[in-house]
Amino acid sequence: MELEQLFIDNKEKTIYGRYLTLESIEPLLEKMNTNNQLSIIGKSVLEKPIYKYQIGEGKIKILLWSQMHGNESTTTKGLIDFLNLLNSGSDFADKLLNRFTFYCIPMLNPDGAKLYTRLNANEIDLNRDSQNLTQPESNVLRRSYESFKPDYCYNLHDQRTIFGVGDTGKPATMSFLAPSYNQEREVNESRLKAINLISGINAVLQRYIPNQVGRFDDSFNINCIGDTFQALGATTLLFEAGHFAGDYQREETRKYVFMSLASSFMILSENDIVNNGIDNYMNIPQNKVVFYDFIYKNVKLNYDGVEKITNFAAQYKEELVENEICFNAYIVEIGDLEGHYGHFEYDAKEAKYKDEFGGFPQLNQKASFYLENSIRFVNGLIKK
Repeated sequence: MELEQLFIDNKEKTIYGRYLTLESIEPLLEKMNTNNQLSIIGKSVLEKPIYKYQIGEGKIKILLWSQMHGNESTTTKGLIDFLNLLNSGSDFADKLLNRFTFYCIPMLNPDGAKLYTRLNANEIDLNRDSQNLTQPESNVLRRSYESFKPDYCYNLHDQRTIFGVGDTGKPATMSFLAPSYNQEREVNESRLKAINLISGINAVLQRYIPNQVGRFDDSFNINCIGDTFQALGATTLLFEAGHFAGDYQREETRKYVFMSLASSFMILSENDIVNNGIDNYMNIPQNKVVFYDFIYKNVKLNYDGVEKITNFAAQYKEELVENEICFNAYIVEIGDLEGHYGHFEYDAKEAKYKDEFGGFPQLNQKASFYLENSIRFVNGLIKK
């Protein structure tokens, strides 16, 4: 099956970019509600509805949830695209619907999505509330788990542009984790199923994004929902949608989320799981913080009359302004930056730095400056 064409055929064209709110997806869910698949299963802190979309009649029960962190919208887009596939009437869709029952929570944290923040309206990280269950959204998810009794849980997230695949110099476009179920990080039957399935997903993705798949850190934290569900016995997979070159709107990464979902259920439906895939799983390089959005090399700085050649880095902050996400670049590091890469790199070749504030960059300053008074950078990029 050609996954790229499958994505093109099912991509939901009415949603785009990083800012995805409940108002963005409600019409889509209602349009898909052809046979009472949609229902409200709870309310957020600010009384926004939390929806589930349930479809399929298969014996294998799949629980998926996205936007637990409100500013992590890429997997929501990919999940909506996948729901389009399930509603497409294709032979593949019929096969999945006969094999699985899908219980989807497309947006667990609608308040955080509206504010474009990781936290909920009470400024609580829902992914650290799986034990105390202090928040209404946390309780909605736990009740869903207990009533549905899933065989597999899909915990869908985004990760920042800072993550790379080990020391390869490649961005971690997609990363996965079979969460630990205990402090010793042992492998039991449910965790092994997740490991084997991730090994299969990785084998598929390597055909499309070679060396751009990472493995997330498996340190155990029972307050995290994935670790909790794994400990409760459900096979749990963590998805982390990351950066693809030039794709700050995460539209290319969205495709690989869709591919990961579709290929995982293809593997499960065909019972094509490689047994004892631990070695393949462990050979997926671990995520590593090795990237900045911008690196400027060999820049001449003037410190009180003393000239020095050095490097500095800038990073985007995603700031919500009038219902749009603005990517504003700020200087975050000055020094040799050894072992780090930039999604954008510029070799100044000892050109002299200048800005409106003085002769050298300052931390947390906007990345707008000149090199040799002739090359102008605005918000991190060269101004044509």
